[in-house]
Amino acid sequence: MNNKQGQFYGYDLLAEHIRDCKGRLIVLEGTDGVGRSSQIALLREWLENEGYAVATSGLKRGKLAGKGLNAAMEGHTLGDTTMNLLYATDFADRLEREILPALRAGFIMLTDRYVYSIIARALVRGVDPYWIRELFSFALVPDIVFYLQTDVHRLVPRVLNARGFDYWESGLDFLPGRDYYDHFVEYQRRLLAQFDAIADEYGFYRIDGSQSMHKVFRDLQDQIEGVISGMKPTLPPSNGSLEIPTG
Repeated sequence: MNNKQGQFYGYDLLAEHIRDCKGRLIVLEGTDGVGRSSQIALLREWLENEGYAVATSGLKRGKLAGKGLNAAMEGHTLGDTTMNLLYATDFADRLEREILPALRAGFIMLTDRYVYSIIARALVRGVDPYWIRELFSFALVPDIVFYLQTDVHRLVPRVLNARGFDYWESGLDFLPGRDYYDHFVEYQRRLLAQFDAIADEYGFYRIDGSQSMHKVFRDLQDQIEGVISGMKPTLPPSNGSLEIPTG
């Protein structure tokens, strides 16, 4: 489905804001440590070098609820309902103030995760599947969703080398016991199973995230070129070359 047609997953509360949209909404999904942020940075540089106007967004970055959500998570005190309502508030704010204005202005909006990560995390924690989908049913349907797919054993060294195990990403808020390693493996195993299921449900384009950064980027490029084929760059292409790490 294409956002130019003003399609939402359920409630079209912001339908008047999507008329005559010329931009594209491109989402990268996947669990922590799979390389989403690095690919977003590479894609932005590539697209801007090609003359396209590019904007980015991501979870917990809204002005209305982002800081409050981060602060509450640091205290490890949020219940499932409160957390998901805060995520929904943050997403609604970013959708209205960041994503839709960028699409109306003809930007390519690259989003580091969307509502799918929130849904997957909620399902792992036993939240009612119908309720969580209805909560985010006002979301705009992206032009394409890339799922960077990997397995938990490849995630462990990446996460350890980056920042170490995180309380929430190890499921310590609901899994019994306090062992970070065992909890990370178990939580990510369950989370990846949910991602695999909703990837089919929402029609994600799957990419092997265990490949080199260069190969993942090339796969993304190949698909994005088709998505933006009808768009005209706003600036002449840059003569600068894009250096892509090979690791």
